[in-house]
Amino acid sequence: MTNTAASLLMATALAAAGAAPASAQPISPGPVVAAGNAVLTISADGRSTRTPDLAVFNAGVTTQAKTAAAALTENAERMNAVIAALKASGIAERDIQTSGLSVNPVYGQPRADENGNVSGEPVIMGYQASNLVEVKQRKIGNYGKTIDALVSAGANQVSGPAFQLDNPDAASDEARVDALKKASARADLYAKAAGMSVKRILTISEGGGSAPQPMVIYARADAISAKSAPSPVSAGELQVGANVTVTFELGQ
Repeated sequence: MTNTAASLLMATALAAAGAAPASAQPISPGPVVAAGNAVLTISADGRSTRTPDLAVFNAGVTTQAKTAAAALTENAERMNAVIAALKASGIAERDIQTSGLSVNPVYGQPRADENGNVSGEPVIMGYQASNLVEVKQRKIGNYGKTIDALVSAGANQVSGPAFQLDNPDAASDEARVDALKKASARADLYAKAAGMSVKRILTISEGGGSAPQPMVIYARADAISAKSAPSPVSAGELQVGANVTVTFELGQ
């Protein structure tokens, strides 16, 4: 091997050796636990209760006619009246969003011949058009009156409400604090039972929170009389949840 070739090989080897540390992924060391100490991991749930300030519901119109065009035309006329009633009842335009618009055939039974034998494909008897909007009612006290106004305007499909919090951040933080307090109290309990004490928190991780939403489902709105008393609605309370997993160091 020539001196030039040997020098090239040596340079290549040195370059490879020098590049290796740059490509290596550093490993983050975990918390260091003192000799003789123990590690305890606790999962706990926290809760926060709030009165909902937002009711979300769906409302709309379903119509049926001999042709798809006729069903859709009638639907549009009635739906425009429903949206106008929503705005008149104090619902802002930004709180009204179309959630579904469809036109579908309505089938009847296949025709039978003079001997009573049924054959062939189902017969299209007409067409059904449906238009639904999702609505945010920010003044929950007016919810019943809003529903009644929709029915008077021609809505025959109403479902909901789903009670929510417009801004759940504060309630979620309160639930997180509650979860951490419960985890710490449980760690103290275990440590005392083992003749030890909690020295410090090593890690905290958060699991999925929850915000249960009680539901009230309305029947088809065409069964509700427009002259009846305002539809009664009770918002109740919401529980916002949080889950944390905490690792503690226990020692003497």
